[in-house]
Amino acid sequence: IVVRGLTYRHTNAKVAALDGIDLEIERGSRCLLVGANGAGKTTLLRVLAGKHMVPRDAVTVLGASAFHDPSLSGKVEFIGPHFPFQIDLTVREIVLGHPDTDPDRVAMLIAMLEIDLEWHMHAVSDGQRRRVQLLLGLMRPHQLLLLDEATTDLDLLARANLLDFLRSESVGRGATLVYATHILDSLDDWATHLV
Repeated sequence: IVVRGLTYRHTNAKVAALDGIDLEIERGSRCLLVGANGAGKTTLLRVLAGKHMVPRDAVTVLGASAFHDPSLSGKVEFIGPHFPFQIDLTVREIVLGHPDTDPDRVAMLIAMLEIDLEWHMHAVSDGQRRRVQLLLGLMRPHQLLLLDEATTDLDLLARANLLDFLRSESVGRGATLVYATHILDSLDDWATHLV
């Protein structure tokens, strides 16, 4: 990730959400992004994910322009703070809708996140919904994972298991992780960089 002089203002906003941001994150890094509410963490993650239009040369991800290069689709995954998926479908039905995934990886994630395939998405708790969101975001291996408060609503064991899995993705596959959070507990040994 290379960010050079990035300034971004939301539509009709009087103040820029991001102003003059310079940042470099090496491949395989586990970067914690911390700051007060309203500091621009989520906006920065969304820019890195190509969800906001910025100048072509302001943000480069995996050697390509974050917003302008469609080749990044499938290489970058953004897991945000909201997952309003409340349809009367079971987790099994959702997973079966993704037949091009590695069944061993999916089974490992289901076990790690303690997901019941018979959960109905319109009737799950916030913690269960978060687990399904993580499953869907992690079923395919990505080169860049952008995580916004990804462990919110998870119990301590699920949180520890997820962080271990993410570390293995970074160390074993060279995936780059940028994780925005307010909770630094137990993350000082996990991260390679702090922003």
